[in-house]
Amino acid sequence: MEMEEKNETTRQPFNAIAAIGAELESQRQQAENVPTQSGMFSVKTANLTIQEAANRPNPVPLWLTLWYQGEVCCLFADSNLGKSIYAVQIAAEIAETHKVLYFDFELSDKQFQLRYTNETIGQCHRFPEDLYRVEISRDCLCPQDDFENTLIMEIEKLSVDMGCKILIIDNLSYLCMTSEKGEDAGRLMSRLMDLKRKHELSILILAHTPKRQLNMPITQNDLAGSKKLYNFFDSVFAIGKSAKDENLRYIKQLKVRYGNFEYGGNNVIVCTIEKADDFLRFITLGHATESAHLKEITEEERNRMKSDARSLHSQGMSYREIGEKLGISKTTVERYCKS
Repeated sequence: MEMEEKNETTRQPFNAIAAIGAELESQRQQAENVPTQSGMFSVKTANLTIQEAANRPNPVPLWLTLWYQGEVCCLFADSNLGKSIYAVQIAAEIAETHKVLYFDFELSDKQFQLRYTNETIGQCHRFPEDLYRVEISRDCLCPQDDFENTLIMEIEKLSVDMGCKILIIDNLSYLCMTSEKGEDAGRLMSRLMDLKRKHELSILILAHTPKRQLNMPITQNDLAGSKKLYNFFDSVFAIGKSAKDENLRYIKQLKVRYGNFEYGGNNVIVCTIEKADDFLRFITLGHATESAHLKEITEEERNRMKSDARSLHSQGMSYREIGEKLGISKTTVERYCKS
């Protein structure tokens, strides 16, 4: 039996003035023979757009100001920094009030169980009943030549059948095996955006980043795969490793469309990963500048980097390619090569 979603979007009071204004704007547009629909386009005045939207609920934050209802959001990090741990923590918190589907394409059920078990007494963590973990069935006979398309269709079907509007997908590589190719990435994100609009979904997608230099701040260029992916996401945040203490992590906000840009480079969230009884989670320690957790380059390292940059440039590599390889900016590479 289908379960009802808890705590739907907070309703706003009906705005009669906005409703009347919207009707008047609509009539004016019709009187001026301006089409409301033209092929694939919907046409409205800017005023009508605002007045109609004013009577729809505002998006509510699902997790801090990092992910809002109705968004396709991305969380990325290097391997072994805890992005799956953080994502499960987010899922568990949201599942206290909403139904959540967590598509786990990373861990086996046994690995998941061990992660959330107190080894000393053998006690397993009790998650909210509305958190559902989904994995690909061992008996599944998926067509390999159309795997990605089949996977997205199955995700859509399950979310509709269960009446679930909040999805977390761990991770991007299973959605698009060739996400580094711009065209494939674009098609993938178009499909996800269609799902979001069609079913009013909120989707958090986990992604990898290539190995990073700990002396460089996290940027949009660190998201593995095509840079087109970044442009499609509504919001993006990342987990970085502190160079000051290997046990510390920091969470940085990179892109936001709703709400405030709270956790940028001047105010990252500093955390440590701890297992409290049977639940592995991020513990917030406070806030800091990202620069406080970046590695300071020694003169010897800087000279070696200059030498490497010049050598690669002499081999025909562009400043941008060298920067990506060495983990430094294009401007820095150019300065090294010309000095």
